[in-house]
Amino acid sequence: MLVTNKEVLSVASAGGYAVGAFNINNMEILQAIVETATEEKSPIIVSASPSAIKYAGLEYLTAMVKAAAKTSSIPMTLHLDHGKDIETATMCINGGFTSVMIDGSHLDFEENIAMTKHVVELARSKGVSVEAELGKLVSQESTAQDAEDPYTDPDAAVEFVDRTGVDALAVAIGTSHGAYKFKGDVKLDFERLKVIRSKVDIPLVLHGASGVPSWIVEKATKYGAELSGAKGIPDEHITQAISLGIAKINIDTDLRLAFTGSVREVLATSPKVFDPRKILGPAKENMKKVVQEKMRLFGSSGKAP
Repeated sequence: MLVTNKEVLSVASAGGYAVGAFNINNMEILQAIVETATEEKSPIIVSASPSAIKYAGLEYLTAMVKAAAKTSSIPMTLHLDHGKDIETATMCINGGFTSVMIDGSHLDFEENIAMTKHVVELARSKGVSVEAELGKLVSQESTAQDAEDPYTDPDAAVEFVDRTGVDALAVAIGTSHGAYKFKGDVKLDFERLKVIRSKVDIPLVLHGASGVPSWIVEKATKYGAELSGAKGIPDEHITQAISLGIAKINIDTDLRLAFTGSVREVLATSPKVFDPRKILGPAKENMKKVVQEKMRLFGSSGKAP
């Protein structure tokens, strides 16, 4: 059944666990997420980025998720991930999404507030929840000191939430998107997260949180992928982040790597196969393993009513 992010995250925040937000691009990824969530009895957030919408089409993605929601009784949301402008957010609000993220982290503070507040007002009329972002994710080539402190300022977060009325806030504490998050040791600013949690009472979100597990990388590289230096967020850091108030965790890279590794394996070991179902079927099973691991790590397994 389709619900809003506000509904699942308020319960998760109160319960001390996190809900995974898994990005989709096609049917097999969606099936892997929904089938695993049903088996694990876990709530899920199905996310679609603007690039995924451009690739698959808003109508196709929305229809697939709505069809999936009819097959399972678990709480499920359809969420816009990293909407960069009001037009994209409006399209999704009017197109059947139950939650949207308006990402104004690339704007200055006042512009971010203005855009976010506008989207919140639009979403409220449709019963859609809103996530926003304050601060910037850093790449492996940069640190918090390389820019004007891209990490989320706790006091600014209080003002931002008060003035915009958002339902969830994505914070920057040292994570980054992609498979190459760190050159050296993983360093997340948990003290900053602790302070933010003490000042902000809405659910907090961690982006760029894929773990890039070694078993996924090894499978992909075995069959030709070039992933030297790939490194993600260790499980123990995820556990600590959840204990400090993170209620939503975004996962995309790990699904892509699992998908790619399986497809490469089939193409390399079964050159006579040309049936898409035999190529993509194993990829779905590999992604299900990833989703299961994440749900158990996040503590959401068994939390669906």
